[in-house]
Amino acid sequence: MYIIIRPDKCNGCENCISSCPYDAITVRSGVAVINNELCQLCKACLDVCPEGAIVEVEDTPQPSGISHELSAYKGVWIFAEQRDGKIASISYELLGVGKKLSEELETGLSAVLFGADESEAKELIKWGADKVYLCNNPTSIKFNDEIYSLLFSRLIEQHNPAIVLAGATTIGRSFIPRVAARLRTGLTADCTSLEIDKETKNLLQIRPAFGGNIMATILCPNHRPQMATVRPKVMKRGEYVAGKTGEIIYVKADNLTSRTNVIDTIKEVSELTINLHEADVIVAGGRGLGDAKGFKLLEGLAGAMGGAIGASRAAVDEGWISYSHQIGQTGKTVCPKVYIACGISGAVQHLVGMQSSDIIIAINKNPEAPIFSVAAYGIVGDLYEIVPLLTKKIKEIKGITSL
Repeated sequence: MYIIIRPDKCNGCENCISSCPYDAITVRSGVAVINNELCQLCKACLDVCPEGAIVEVEDTPQPSGISHELSAYKGVWIFAEQRDGKIASISYELLGVGKKLSEELETGLSAVLFGADESEAKELIKWGADKVYLCNNPTSIKFNDEIYSLLFSRLIEQHNPAIVLAGATTIGRSFIPRVAARLRTGLTADCTSLEIDKETKNLLQIRPAFGGNIMATILCPNHRPQMATVRPKVMKRGEYVAGKTGEIIYVKADNLTSRTNVIDTIKEVSELTINLHEADVIVAGGRGLGDAKGFKLLEGLAGAMGGAIGASRAAVDEGWISYSHQIGQTGKTVCPKVYIACGISGAVQHLVGMQSSDIIIAINKNPEAPIFSVAAYGIVGDLYEIVPLLTKKIKEIKGITSL
């Protein structure tokens, strides 16, 4: 529902301007105009117009170029990232959640891939995509947010998907907001869960809000497509079907211009021992360690298990370990096979980054610590007693004499 002014009846008397408490009405070229972004639907202007030019309309206004019928939008799309011609892990995670959503909506699942070859497109199909829109034009190989946003927007306008998902990665965060702005639709960033409303069939986009103190459910009921970015390692991969077949649709990148030209991409140099996203085992420490020396203890356990070291924000803020190890809402999101939380209380900001781990083991003195609510196994006790015993036992089982 919104308010409009019929220009054929408006005589420019300006009575409506003084009636509006939100300064949403102006007069241009002798005709009153309502700014729908400022209008709060107070309806104070309806009765002051002597010509009856101000009326209330039931339907929500749609931007020009976008279909008025939401039913015209069908299908779930995911944007498949590639790095050096190889599909990024987040793409398979998006296919996993996209498959679940498409099955609930009884519609198709498509992937959009720029800058890779046909063999990578076939891999996306085996991981669940029914169609792959593939552009392997030379201009799309190196990421350029202007080219990518123009090309992706064009595809969406041509095919009208109902839902579009992308990774909340450096690439996704760079160009997906530009796509949403061009399409004049909503975008929810850094989602940790996606569901379908059983009654309205709208996408429920769930993400932490207010510093992680609440989980907000966000909807985009009046515009399409419904767009969201998803944090890496939050969603599970779907099922890989080696014999699955699908359709590959080749996309041309004609008439696309950019004000910038990507000459080269330089990879960031980081500590080779830190690979939290790919680690099968993570041993993480929090404020309960007491000081930086506690991480030396955890390194022994991680080394025995072939794992990596993680940390809560509290430990990083204390300066005990570098930010590159931080896990949580303001750090990395991980999904290892085994996550061992040592001296971590389990604030919601930390849980957001690790609660999708296959097995969570918590070691904490406080039996009431929230971390135990998500842990498969919990040990109440002093980590300085438990961790050395655990490390020793693992070494014995694996036959490790020294590290």
